[in-house]
Amino acid sequence: MVVKRFAALKSYFEKFGNSFAAIRNGYERLEPTSRRLGVPTNSTPTDANCNDFASSGLQTGRLLSLPVLTWHGGCLPLQSVGVRMRCMRKVIVSAFIVSMFAQLGFAQTVKSEPGTFRDPATRYREIPDNLDDFNDPPSRLRGVIERFDADYGILDRFYSAPTSANRSGRMRQLYTDNLAVVAGLDFDKLNHDEQVDYVLFKNYLEHEVKEQARLDAQVEEMAPLMPFAIKINEMEDTRRRLDEIDQEKAAALLNKLAKQIADTQKSLESSSATKPNRTVANRAARTVGDLRSTLRRWYGYYNGYDPMFTWWCEAPYKATDEALAKYQTFITTKLVGIAPDDKTTIIGDPIGREALIDELKHEMIPYTPEELVQIANKEFEWCIVELKKASREMGFGDDYMKAIEAVKQKYVEPGKQSELIKKFAYEAIDYVEKNDLVTVPKLARDGWRMEMMTPERQLVAPFFLGGETILVSYPTDGMTHEQKLMSMRGNNPHFARAVTHHELIPGHHLQSFMSQRYRPYRRDFRTPFNTEGWALYWEFLLWDRGFNKTPEDKIGALFWRSHRAARIIFSLNFHLGNWTPEQCVDLLVNKVGHERDNALAEVRRSFAGDYGPLYQMAYMMGGLQFHQLHRDLVDTKKMTDREFHDAILKQGPIPVEMVRAILTKQTLTKDFKTSWRYYPVN
Repeated sequence: MVVKRFAALKSYFEKFGNSFAAIRNGYERLEPTSRRLGVPTNSTPTDANCNDFASSGLQTGRLLSLPVLTWHGGCLPLQSVGVRMRCMRKVIVSAFIVSMFAQLGFAQTVKSEPGTFRDPATRYREIPDNLDDFNDPPSRLRGVIERFDADYGILDRFYSAPTSANRSGRMRQLYTDNLAVVAGLDFDKLNHDEQVDYVLFKNYLEHEVKEQARLDAQVEEMAPLMPFAIKINEMEDTRRRLDEIDQEKAAALLNKLAKQIADTQKSLESSSATKPNRTVANRAARTVGDLRSTLRRWYGYYNGYDPMFTWWCEAPYKATDEALAKYQTFITTKLVGIAPDDKTTIIGDPIGREALIDELKHEMIPYTPEELVQIANKEFEWCIVELKKASREMGFGDDYMKAIEAVKQKYVEPGKQSELIKKFAYEAIDYVEKNDLVTVPKLARDGWRMEMMTPERQLVAPFFLGGETILVSYPTDGMTHEQKLMSMRGNNPHFARAVTHHELIPGHHLQSFMSQRYRPYRRDFRTPFNTEGWALYWEFLLWDRGFNKTPEDKIGALFWRSHRAARIIFSLNFHLGNWTPEQCVDLLVNKVGHERDNALAEVRRSFAGDYGPLYQMAYMMGGLQFHQLHRDLVDTKKMTDREFHDAILKQGPIPVEMVRAILTKQTLTKDFKTSWRYYPVN
């Protein structure tokens, strides 16, 4: 046995000797490995920190079949060959010693307790025992996807005018070119992870082709209201190409544009003119605002830098900008019917049943809009049953609306909300850690932040928003008395408790932290059915586990659960053309228990155009997907809670159907279509 061990040691001497020679002859080859292992590339090493590194920052890992080096303080890149070689000698000697003793059976892998080792740059970095956890599995599609991302980025930045025909054409070409690349891959020769990436990428590109066609159709629909749009977009495209500008001709063009905009408005003011519908007009009003921004960028590029440009163009530019502003106001007030001080009227852009079905296919949801409304109604009724139970515990019988009202009155005084959220945040973290539900890295635990939301933002986001920073909706001194009461009541402790773990840990903050570390190339395939679904799933799971003890806390959790069911009902009915925005508001007020101003803000946010048509339904539907997957894999003892949740977090924010395919090793085809009916429908 001893002979065998010393033979192994001889082999290690030879291997490390070869490694040292390689370092001496071509050190730069090690840099990619350093980056892969998380070594900082901006530190300037000294003998001192190399000693520190060699003594306390060394451990073996299993990235390769042989022991490999990892470091916490970092000695790369080095600025001088002398320092470089001294440092690397220490590293190699240290590695050899560790390896030698491991071979002899005298030592085990060196481990660092999280947060205890010395790091001159950051003072802290967690290194897991298994270095495989630092690296995504190799996917030959990763490079293809990342190159697409880079190509998209440069086109998006270059063609900055949203309605530019040049932008549309270049984007369509990008999508079709990459679809051709995907089609040229041999699907059957890909491993399972690569097949997942194939399906995701193909699904994404096909959807973007359809989406671009939909946007082009909208531009064409708005064209009679904006005959001047083509010329403004062309001016910006010309600037981007750095074509030489003729200052006098530019002034003449601006002068012509100002007159064209004014003439368009006069024509629409005529009693005989055909008026567009409110939806198209509202979309056009936003687009005119975009055109003002485009023209402002164009003018700002030349203004001042080219004195003759300013001399020629200052006055006609101001006239054109004023004409656009006036025209935007005209469209908003006269064609859409929203007064400048109107804070209640909501104008959405319903997409219709066919478009909804296309969006559902893209999100891998195998249900019709009508079936989803049916599911939501069933979930809503479950909430009502549970709300009545909690209401009876509070002494209000079956009148759960009275119980909700009583809970709203239990708000904390101004200035104390931040203390409350901090308490709830660590309560949730401690719970998931104590019950071994999910891994919470120390940096994630320590790195979340809190900010207070402005009164202006609370008009469209009356409740918390989360992620790395939790934005707290609560009164500020600039609000009216009614606004202060609305905010305090709607963000009372029992509502806030239910939302905190949704926004922070184990919800959005933990999810975002992990998705930036594992498979970041999948960010293009992000879907709210995963992001919002994950956060809502935890509300489901914690409810199942009895996390909410008091009837007041149960009311708070059920309020939000019924709210998510109501989102599905009102958003799909709106896009199907069945409901008006006013009916959506009434549902939230009369059935869920919202303050009317909060309900208005919620519906306005849903239909303002900042969110996709399926976003609001994605919370509960995604949550139900994860919930069923938990039943299939954890309740059947195929995985532990921690294994299940950690595995999900490492897949990226992709459609839950694909997460399921990964965890179950589901057989895939290049033309994969969803068929997972995760919720029974009568």
